[in-house]
Amino acid sequence: MARIILDTDIGSDVDDAMALALAMHSEEIQMEGVTTVYGNVELRARMAKKMLQYGGHPEVRVYAGLNKTLLDNREIWMAGHEGDGLLAEDDELQYEDRHAVDFIIDTVMSNPGEITLVAIGPLTNIAACLIREPRIAQNVKEIVIMGGVTRLGDNGVHMRIVEHNIVCDPEAASLVFRSGAPILMAGLDVTLKVIITEAERAKLHATGDPLNMALARMIGKWFEFAKEEKSFMHDPLTIALLIDRTLVRTERMNIRVDYDHRPQTGQTIATLDAGGNVEVCLDVDHARAVALLMERLVDRRVNAV
Repeated sequence: MARIILDTDIGSDVDDAMALALAMHSEEIQMEGVTTVYGNVELRARMAKKMLQYGGHPEVRVYAGLNKTLLDNREIWMAGHEGDGLLAEDDELQYEDRHAVDFIIDTVMSNPGEITLVAIGPLTNIAACLIREPRIAQNVKEIVIMGGVTRLGDNGVHMRIVEHNIVCDPEAASLVFRSGAPILMAGLDVTLKVIITEAERAKLHATGDPLNMALARMIGKWFEFAKEEKSFMHDPLTIALLIDRTLVRTERMNIRVDYDHRPQTGQTIATLDAGGNVEVCLDVDHARAVALLMERLVDRRVNAV
């Protein structure tokens, strides 16, 4: 069983919420806690807590983390619809007073080699942990990152050169990749192949399950924002890989982050290295990945009826 801490910027796109839902309904995963990062981390913590309530896991603790970037030198981007379709004004949602960085450090250091950090937002919290306690790199089991892009897969010619989670805080990303910690990187090379559409939204809604109906509402909000009826399942792929690593083809590499002080810089440069600390995903069985997600969220409800 994978013991994880899920570090998330849940809110804008629906994929963070889908990742949390998949983790909740996978017996292969034990959530030690959820931490929030980037922007309004208090709102994000309340969203995570509401999702955990809907999913029947109110016992999982939620910790708010860093709301600014590592150097406080970059503007924070939020879509503006965070919480729509999920939170109500009268919700009583209590998350922990303890800071996320303290929680992550203590949990990893108290359980050497046992805790996987699943980072599906900007890497600010993880970088801060490594600054305060560099031994995190040797004591963490693995850091699974949704972030970056190498353009080395079969779709590379069509890839953008930077990815959101990295450009939000490239200084933090650089520190994490250079830490020497064992890392699994699921970047745009693979995540842009894992897509849900209106068909999947409708199936979620039809279950009548409170968690799935909340997800369906959030998917609908994202469709309106993106002006297209599809959503990339970037973040759920990280959870899926803890269940079935054969979903992807990987190569061992070193990753450096090239950036400057302008906005939207932070390119992940991959160099093939059999001794590198980063296992980079280059291809994915996208049909199986979507099937796994829907099986855990939809089929579990159908079979329970």
